[in-house]
Amino acid sequence: MASDIRTSELKDPIDVAEYLFRRLHEVGVRGVHGVPGDYNLVALDYIPKAGLNWVGNVNELNAGYAADGYARVKGISAVVTTFGVGELSLLNAIAGGYSEFVPIVHIVGTPSTLSQRDGMLLHHTLGNGNFEVFSEMSKNISCAMAKLNDPHEAATLIDNAIRECWVQSRPVYITLPTDMVQKKVEGERLKKPIDLNHPPNETEKEDYVVDVVLKYLHEAKNPIILVDACAQRHRVLEEVHELIEKSNLPTFVAPMGKGAVNETLPNYGGVYAGDGSNEGVRECVESSDLILSIGAIKSDFNTAGFTYRISQLSTIDFHSNYIRVKYSEYPGVRMQGVLKKVVAKMGKVSIQPGPKASNEIAHEDKEMSNKEVISHDWLWPRVGQWLQPNDIVITETGTANFGIWETRFPTGVLALSQVLWGSIGYSVGACQGAALAAKETGNRRTVLFVGDGSFELTAQEVSTMIRQGLKPIIFLINNSGYTIERYIHGFEAAYNDISEWNYTNLIPTFGGTPENSKTYQVKTKQQAEDLFNDKEFAAAGKLQFVEMFMPKDDAPKALKLTAEASAKNNAK
Repeated sequence: MASDIRTSELKDPIDVAEYLFRRLHEVGVRGVHGVPGDYNLVALDYIPKAGLNWVGNVNELNAGYAADGYARVKGISAVVTTFGVGELSLLNAIAGGYSEFVPIVHIVGTPSTLSQRDGMLLHHTLGNGNFEVFSEMSKNISCAMAKLNDPHEAATLIDNAIRECWVQSRPVYITLPTDMVQKKVEGERLKKPIDLNHPPNETEKEDYVVDVVLKYLHEAKNPIILVDACAQRHRVLEEVHELIEKSNLPTFVAPMGKGAVNETLPNYGGVYAGDGSNEGVRECVESSDLILSIGAIKSDFNTAGFTYRISQLSTIDFHSNYIRVKYSEYPGVRMQGVLKKVVAKMGKVSIQPGPKASNEIAHEDKEMSNKEVISHDWLWPRVGQWLQPNDIVITETGTANFGIWETRFPTGVLALSQVLWGSIGYSVGACQGAALAAKETGNRRTVLFVGDGSFELTAQEVSTMIRQGLKPIIFLINNSGYTIERYIHGFEAAYNDISEWNYTNLIPTFGGTPENSKTYQVKTKQQAEDLFNDKEFAAAGKLQFVEMFMPKDDAPKALKLTAEASAKNNAK
């Protein structure tokens, strides 16, 4: 009776599941990834009612990777799993999202609140009556948790979780018990959008920090700008580009920041990663007397094995929740407001010319005989010449992640990689999510570079791409196994070998037809060159799968340096 009275008091009663999915639609989600299970089935019925599309993935891990890729393009994503077996299969991907600041809303269909209260011996449990154990596993890789066990709280918890997901740019965890799906909440709340804005910095504190930054900037003789991943994740690229273009300072990106900066700008100099930097970049960055470091993540692979040689005494760090000027830290001051005021008040600054990034192929790598094998030194600058403005480029942990450092992007290219978490197989699922997001936002070309070993972990997700009518261009680098591992340890060891698949035969197996897909094999530079010059191929009118053969012992220079440093660090 109490429930009926409560519902009658609502101005616009709406089911909890519909409220949840309509809020996701409000923040930009259109495709919902996941795998059905009996604890989430009724909730899934509400997805089309909210104007959303169910994607449906091959498994939960792939669904998580896809949600990650989708969020990096659209700004936020959602994935639905079932209790226990489903959610645990997803956790690797969610941990990657947490590590790399990717906003993913993870919704778990759970047994009813009554079943949980009574500790019933249900399937998908550990058989001990503990229904909290799986949520505890997710606790440390979620920035907020919402357990929708009470309709009185459900709408507030949903709004808060989605807000925290967006604001902190990290995954959140929402449980939806089977008996809560159709419980009523106040639909009137939907008339007021969730406030996704950060509170502004305290004015006095912000102005003080701006003055300190400007003092050192005006004193500097050869300042530079270094942009990294958190500039993208925390949505300050507009302010960053204003700073780059107004100051005209030499500008560089860290590997995880690849694609954050317009690489066609005349003051863009390339990738800085310590010893793995592009030519001329390391000398320019490390000789600078002031580095404006924006959104830095100084991990091992992002610094080519901790080979950065930058003094904190010559660095100003801009972050989402603090600014550090040399050794003085200002907590609670967000970089967005500070960057805006720095640009507005900056005036003239000292500029020393830096190196110019290009896609020029070295003379010794230009040989184009019919027998000339495809090398990394040739491939990645050539990819830069072939890419188009606004492409989405996904690179897998391994040779592709390091090779792309040598590619200068056209305007508007978005780069997706997982340099910090580094879960092999990530890129195939991420490609599906990114391609879906691209389709929703105007059919940008989606291009994936993945190694053969990584591809074998998550290959099934190509079937989802075909089923969803997506049209990525997939370059599979066939170099006979786990190359990055070979360079770290055990070059000829059996554990770095993989099964030899007939990769191009997988496309028809996964549902590909001549109408929706096409496969290629390229073994020489000339064959690759012919493909890059093929206008029909470049038009990306269907899913295209390219098996590209490369030598087993070839790798980008940056990979070799980082692998060597990693091996030394592992041995300490």
